[in-house]
Amino acid sequence: MVGGRLLPGEAGPAAQFMYENPTGARLALYVTGTPRDETTFRLFRDGNRRPFYWVNNPASYAMSGPISEGKLPSIAIEVSSALAGGRPSPGTSVDHIRNVTH
Repeated sequence: MVGGRLLPGEAGPAAQFMYENPTGARLALYVTGTPRDETTFRLFRDGNRRPFYWVNNPASYAMSGPISEGKLPSIAIEVSSALAGGRPSPGTSVDHIRNVTH
């Protein structure tokens, strides 16, 4: 981890973490609380950007960086599992990810 910040969010406190791999590629993770009781994964396409968003009650996450589109879902599921105590939420799999184009 390169760094992090505590930020104001729409639903209360939020945090942003910046990670860097050995080759210098950076990945940003934004985390905030959510009142939704659901688990959802979505990949957004906006030009060259491919932010990945997911909700895993009680938190919402957004991840962005120069990572291949194919790796983002796997990284998101790993992060979600780690934050949930090492176990994926019920119904969590790469097959359940929805793509959204903007």
